[in-house]
Amino acid sequence: MNAFKAYKACVPISWSPNLYITLVRGIPGTRRLHRRTLEALRLRKCNRTVMRWNTPTVRGMLQQVKRLVVIETEEMYKARKQKEEAHRALRPPFVMNHKPPSLTDAL
Repeated sequence: MNAFKAYKACVPISWSPNLYITLVRGIPGTRRLHRRTLEALRLRKCNRTVMRWNTPTVRGMLQQVKRLVVIETEEMYKARKQKEEAHRALRPPFVMNHKPPSLTDAL
């Protein structure tokens, strides 16, 4: 959860027609009303993200389950995905030379 908060702090927040909602807390142990709300939002598993239109109805549902989800705008979601892709990208292999330096290389 702290990584999401740190991420949100570094991205400019602007109004977006779409909201990206990620379930970050587990469903077991929550109230029945909250479970039904998450079901209506199509959030069934942890760390899954869905896109919903930014309407008063959806915002009301999110207000009800705000402790269970993280809400991002379209720009924030795209920036987070780009950062994850850059992290997963192939990096050149690290080559380590175990031979001791010879005297001719030192001179």
